[in-house]
Amino acid sequence: MKRLLSVFLTLIVCAGSLSAQTYTYTDEDEWRAYDDFNRVFLDTKNSKYIYRDHSARATAVDRWNGAAAIWCQAIFYDMAVNAYRRAVQEDNATRKTKYKTVAQRIYSGEKKQYCNFDFDNNNTNTGWFVYDDIMWWTCALARAHEAFGGSTTSYPYRSEAERSFLRVWYGSPKVGDDGSYADPARGLGGGMFWEWQPIDKPKAHKAGDFRSACINFPTVIAACLLHKIVPEGRAEPATTGRPSQQTKEWYLEKAKEVFEWADNTLVSNGRVADGIHGGGPEFKDHLYNQATYIGACCHLYLLTGEETYLAKANRAANYVFNTMCSSYYLPLETGVEQGIYAAIFAQYISMLVYDCGQTRYASYIRRNIQRAWTNRDQKRGIHNANFRSGSTKETEQVESYNASGMPALMLMFPVGEATGIEELPPLDEPKDEASAIYTIDGKSVLNQRHAGQSALRPGLYVTNHRKILVR
Repeated sequence: MKRLLSVFLTLIVCAGSLSAQTYTYTDEDEWRAYDDFNRVFLDTKNSKYIYRDHSARATAVDRWNGAAAIWCQAIFYDMAVNAYRRAVQEDNATRKTKYKTVAQRIYSGEKKQYCNFDFDNNNTNTGWFVYDDIMWWTCALARAHEAFGGSTTSYPYRSEAERSFLRVWYGSPKVGDDGSYADPARGLGGGMFWEWQPIDKPKAHKAGDFRSACINFPTVIAACLLHKIVPEGRAEPATTGRPSQQTKEWYLEKAKEVFEWADNTLVSNGRVADGIHGGGPEFKDHLYNQATYIGACCHLYLLTGEETYLAKANRAANYVFNTMCSSYYLPLETGVEQGIYAAIFAQYISMLVYDCGQTRYASYIRRNIQRAWTNRDQKRGIHNANFRSGSTKETEQVESYNASGMPALMLMFPVGEATGIEELPPLDEPKDEASAIYTIDGKSVLNQRHAGQSALRPGLYVTNHRKILVR
């Protein structure tokens, strides 16, 4: 998360935009919002340091008794790491010490809560029983290694990140699953499976099992992060058995492979499908899927310099603001744990803005932050994630998932770098791409890079949610 604090965004004047004025929140307010979030939701009693699921909870005991979901705890931990990184960028010694301590305490609390990060423990209360739950933590632990430097005995971030990734990729001998990787060599078609079933006695995966965006694109991100942080010069692991580590080159190779499958199979004109069981992709818009696709594109662009990845990230961001938003305010989904999607979006849209230089999106983000700040519960300092309308009431029970959106965005977008409220620059509409064609088991066999159906072998295929027969 490279912050370009010295660069002011260019104001672009366009008809019908916001009138020139200043934001009503400051950098100090952004820090206060994060502290308020922790004060309301972080359970620090008896040095527990994990997050409660909503504001009315007195304690966070476990999955069934007040603790936020295991994968969402990883996003909250990301916020603590981001607070430390911002303090470093601002060269504020007091805040660096404060938020490093906060992050370390949260790490220790989460590790104690979740089986000492034993990713082979699949108990359904404090254990690991879905692949993406593990992969969110892989990403968070790898980012912690980036932020805090070399792993130590007390904080072995890198080794835990790598161990969790390989557990997902290859499966667990203890649990008995065959891993998330849908190995084409095994006839599984490519990409990553979302889960193993049954949880206690898993069956081998089949090609038609669910492959979701929420495991595929976080896998790409995690592989890119591991490529950056594992040492140079590792020897290739043995070709037999389950490796305990991999090389830098292997991680980048797998990031590219999974991305290619997921991009070809799950993405159309910047819109990310939720997943695929068989046949065509199942399109339903979710902000976190757009976010992790943007993040995967940004990571690969920064590692390879290939402009096509940047173009894809921009197309996906444009889809969010042009199609999913209302008056450019972020959508709120009301399903279980879905309030956290804005916090995930904050992580990756900031990469696109600051690391990849796409600064035009910053004004759209600050428009959302301003609305949240205006409509927050001023007594508790929290917001309910409804960026479009309505104030957060003092008596309202607010989920930690929903409340994370405002402080997560604030941590990533310092308002002090803006010169008043920026005008909203126009966002280009994504260009249409030819519809992809899939085998019945969900493998993408034809996309915009191919000329037509004449390249297909005879058989039954799916495109645009309908079956076609090629003779």
